[in-house]
Amino acid sequence: MVPQRPPARPVRFDDPARNAAYWARVDRIADAAPPLTDDQRAIIRTAFHAPATQEAA
Repeated sequence: MVPQRPPARPVRFDDPARNAAYWARVDRIADAAPPLTDDQRAIIRTAFHAPATQEAA
């Protein structure tokens, strides 16, 4: 099985060094966060799979 490559990240800054530092910071913050609970995962799944609501005119 071929490992999947993570999707390309958006370019936040024109300077490649600044862009790399930004994404390295995002990775550090995400790695330091505690894992999601099952309840949190369920809430997120529901938010993405819920039907879109229509706004009143």
